[in-house]
Amino acid sequence: MGRSRRLQVLTAVCSAVFAIGTALQAFVVIDEELVARAMELAGAPATEAPGFVAVLRAVGVAYVVGNALGLLALTGRAWVFWVVLVVNVTQAAGVVAGMVPAVVLQAARDEHGVAGLLPTFVTDGGAAVLVLVLLWFSARYRGPWARGDQRRRLVAAR
Repeated sequence: MGRSRRLQVLTAVCSAVFAIGTALQAFVVIDEELVARAMELAGAPATEAPGFVAVLRAVGVAYVVGNALGLLALTGRAWVFWVVLVVNVTQAAGVVAGMVPAVVLQAARDEHGVAGLLPTFVTDGGAAVLVLVLLWFSARYRGPWARGDQRRRLVAAR
């Protein structure tokens, strides 16, 4: 199996894990009680929690779909590479760039223990690592899916 295919398989596996983790986060970890607790910790009125839960779940569904598109990495199409990259850059921004407020993480830990933090750290932290891997391969092989590796082998075979 060449580098390109291994990168595609890695991307598809990560995408499946991230889709499952995002679904767990959006529909198991996130609930009105958690959001109300986070709002209290932030000094905001907890009465708006139901509206925030709906928005957070809608965002979660969008990321589940975005991550599910990553399963198409196995097709080797260039557009899938770029979609996966964008989805994972934005998902990594959750914890890595501080888009998820610390009070939300604190509320998740308070309500669910360390298990309440795992989906976020796996999806957001894993997305950051996947982005770095994809960018490295893209720069190293001058294109998506390490196709430069395939071109070099074809030229060397001639």
